[in-house]
Amino acid sequence: MDVEMSPTVFGADEQRDIEIDVSRWVALARLVLADERVHERYGEDIEMSLMFVDESTIAELNSRFLGSDGPTDVLAFPMDEELPPGGRQPDQGGRGPGAPADAGDPPALLGDVVVCPAIASRQAAERGVSPDDELALLVVHGVLHLLDYDHAEPEEAAAMRRREQELLARFRDLEREP
Repeated sequence: MDVEMSPTVFGADEQRDIEIDVSRWVALARLVLADERVHERYGEDIEMSLMFVDESTIAELNSRFLGSDGPTDVLAFPMDEELPPGGRQPDQGGRGPGAPADAGDPPALLGDVVVCPAIASRQAAERGVSPDDELALLVVHGVLHLLDYDHAEPEEAAAMRRREQELLARFRDLEREP
């Protein structure tokens, strides 16, 4: 699957409950970012991470950062829009020995998406879909949250669901291509 203007997505499987094809889900996250044209908003050098964790880890993150009890299916942690200054700290200057004279712009760090495959598997059974379909939805949902999509209001929720379905259909079509 080739996605033009593909941002960098770091993927990690930090759980042992369910076998995960990290590269497949990284490709899906990259497709979402490319289709959402993040390069037009943030420039060419864009990074995010996609992590798969167990229930205890996502429950701890959910409690610590959202104040909610128990595990959840997906969490998105957008980065602040302000990027730290380049150079060494504390003088915020100098490039150091052997470094090029001109500092390049730092990558735009979109944030982190954290998915719990064990929760996704249970939800898939409850919804009557495959675990892969549920994981795909959660990856898309999390990445869209990094891009300021929300579902607090009915209109926002409808727009987000519609965009999720469009992106999932595109991903399925690309996976079918030889």
